[in-house]
Amino acid sequence: MITRELDYFNLQQICNSGQCFRMYRIADDRYSITALDKYVEAIQNGRQVTFDCTEREFTEFWEDYFDLTVDYGKYINAVSPRDKYLSAAAQMGSGIRILRQDLWEMIVSFLISQQNNIVRIRRCIDNICHRYGERKIASGGTEYYSFPTAENLSMAEEQELRGCNLGYRAKYIVSTAKSIASGEVRLDDISRMSYHDARRELLKLYGVGEKVADCICLFALHHMEAFPVDTHIRQALEKHYTKGFPKRRYKGMEGIMQQYIFYYELMA
Repeated sequence: MITRELDYFNLQQICNSGQCFRMYRIADDRYSITALDKYVEAIQNGRQVTFDCTEREFTEFWEDYFDLTVDYGKYINAVSPRDKYLSAAAQMGSGIRILRQDLWEMIVSFLISQQNNIVRIRRCIDNICHRYGERKIASGGTEYYSFPTAENLSMAEEQELRGCNLGYRAKYIVSTAKSIASGEVRLDDISRMSYHDARRELLKLYGVGEKVADCICLFALHHMEAFPVDTHIRQALEKHYTKGFPKRRYKGMEGIMQQYIFYYELMA
């Protein structure tokens, strides 16, 4: 067990922020989080957060995953007090952090996210993990499944994936998995690119549009200048920022502001 006192960190807000789909509330203030082939349970009581893992697991993976070395107070304090809407959104979502998630997992997750809702996305991902991932047992005895590799999904038939409730998105997953498994697309190269170069490469993948590319850049590559625009964000911009969101003011932190707005609209 590892316990930390954390500011600007809220498991419930992170779980509901639309950036991760294998995090679940399993009891009051207790959450399970699966990422790649890792699993942890965490419980929060105010600022005190306890992670059910070893010190080594925490420092080598989960600390970075939750972006815990960054002071998110700087993002809250950067919000203009004259912007009442964004101030309210930032306060409501002040415990959100931009997770450092795996690039392949985020590509698949946000291909599935198109024209979908969070509940259905989670179900789809759970289905493909059970069918194509590797069965694991956590230290406490909990069974879970690793995220399927590109190689495993590249061998799947489109109809099989449709059976996992992916619908038309199945063809995107198969095509992208084959491109990556064959070496045609190199994720390591994309990981080293700047935001604009990475975004341009991601847009070449079958089924990846601008919103999906920006989600991948933000939630996998941690390019904080990415500002994904979905229906929730578009409606907020039309209502509160008729001249456009002031990205210049929030240069280098546009993505976290987007998350505050998204969570605020979702909760509202």
